[in-house]
Amino acid sequence: MLTSIQTHLLTATLFTTAIATAQQAPMQNPYLGLLTAANTHAKAHNAPTPTLSPNDATLLGPNPAVNVPALHKAGFKIIPWTTNDPEKIRTLINLRVDGIISDYPDRLQQVLAEEKSAHPEAAAYFRTFDVTAHRGGRGLRPENTLPSFENGLDHLATTLETDTGVTTDHVSLIWHDQFLSPESCRRADGAPYTLENRVYTRDLSLAEAQSTFICDKLHAQFPEQKNDLALSPVAVAFAKQEHLISPYVPTHAEQLFHFVAFYADYYRTGTGRTHPDAAARAANATTVRFNLETKILPLPNDPPGKSVATLPIPNGHAEPATNHTVDPQTFVTTLCGAITRNHMESRAEVQSFDFRTLILVEEQFPKIPTFYLTGDPATLSSPFIPAALRQPTPH
Repeated sequence: MLTSIQTHLLTATLFTTAIATAQQAPMQNPYLGLLTAANTHAKAHNAPTPTLSPNDATLLGPNPAVNVPALHKAGFKIIPWTTNDPEKIRTLINLRVDGIISDYPDRLQQVLAEEKSAHPEAAAYFRTFDVTAHRGGRGLRPENTLPSFENGLDHLATTLETDTGVTTDHVSLIWHDQFLSPESCRRADGAPYTLENRVYTRDLSLAEAQSTFICDKLHAQFPEQKNDLALSPVAVAFAKQEHLISPYVPTHAEQLFHFVAFYADYYRTGTGRTHPDAAARAANATTVRFNLETKILPLPNDPPGKSVATLPIPNGHAEPATNHTVDPQTFVTTLCGAITRNHMESRAEVQSFDFRTLILVEEQFPKIPTFYLTGDPATLSSPFIPAALRQPTPH
């Protein structure tokens, strides 16, 4: 057996060798180079092979940046985000991606059923295809809420995708932005809530979040979105059991695990057992996966201290220039702690654009798979990528 120091040195050598090999290869595809280096690191820590989760635009068009056959040949899965157009969904399925992340799990399931019927010879492919409901399926319900996750489960999504931050009491609160967005959330007491007095997750405890905010606002960009609680009977029943002021209060990773188990029981033996889809819903909920994102970016200009009250108000739709959240290690300890406490290592993965958190997951929680979120290929050779994973600048 190697000593811990020898193991560390061997790991570092293998990791450095993989990077050097990737960088020396002529015209190395940056996505393949990234996953090759990431996989070498993962395997050195007995972690699963990472998955690539690219922007769907990098797979579409005449000269796509992501080479699906090459990545598959190298043993990597590809699950792109976020595809809502039925024809784009069909194109991606014909490329044989391993799954798709969509705001509309209903549309995705419809196209998948059509393609499955048209291609019986590909039954094995369709059997393992991952239908991922983005933020629970935000095209149909207000995002990242118990009703949205219920809707994703109603459409038999095989994975629920969501986002996490960290509260003052170290809980993995579910929300996309680093603050509770006034575009989606309102104060329960009716007081005005705007960008000017927005509240960041890192400045809230779980109890404060769930007693102060209700995130049920509808978005015009999703005309099919509804927040009628009559459409969310499981979330209503669960909220009553948990003594929540609304099914639309901010939820958190551990509570989501409990909610999904509650959903399965609701349709297996509870009030929903007579529903025509009860058996299918209960069975799917017992195996559904959780794709949990760490909402942090590798931004170098983070302000010192905790308060961000004096910072200029950014454009609500612009990419942030600074983080207003906890450090990568705290993110990983908090989120992976919730996963391991609930014995969800076999059903949960951690995804991120901040590969620092994924490296930590592979090193410290090697039973939990990692998903590498990517956008434009140029970013893979930028300082946003850890040096050990950074790809050569194209010439």
